[in-house]
Amino acid sequence: MDSTGFHYSRFSRHLHWGMAALFTWMFITTAVRVLLPDSALYDVLWPTHRPLGALLMLLVAVRLVWALVERSGRPPSVSLAASLGHKALYALMVAVPVLALLRQYGSGRAFSPFGIPLMPGFEGEAIEWMTAAGSNFHGLLGWMLLVMALGHAGMAIWHRHAGEEDVLARMVPRLGR
Repeated sequence: MDSTGFHYSRFSRHLHWGMAALFTWMFITTAVRVLLPDSALYDVLWPTHRPLGALLMLLVAVRLVWALVERSGRPPSVSLAASLGHKALYALMVAVPVLALLRQYGSGRAFSPFGIPLMPGFEGEAIEWMTAAGSNFHGLLGWMLLVMALGHAGMAIWHRHAGEEDVLARMVPRLGR
């Protein structure tokens, strides 16, 4: 653990930026699904959405555990709003894939990301409340997560250039002033 109280640990930074890249990919695949559903790009990108979503869910769990393990060495939040914003981001990072898995299970379809069987399918009728919850809220909360993530990035840049505490340097130490 190399958190100094001024910067996040190397492991935290790798999780943060790796997950940011995966979330970017998830939003790109979703945009292609919405905007170009009958295209070759859709055929190439969309099949990656579910397995990478499962990987992100695993990384979110790792990130939550890691945040608890190193909480005493992490830089303090700059404000109550920042603290609440981070908590909301974590809540959405958990809720969005949980809703997708709920819908997947309720549909009766098996789910084996990367060939690893996570849930078996079942015969019979779908479980309506599960599929409805996933269908109604997975996408909505996913778009909310995108807006929150863009706001998160925007605030980090704003803090860097507003002459306040450079919170971006916490995740990119070489940017430190």
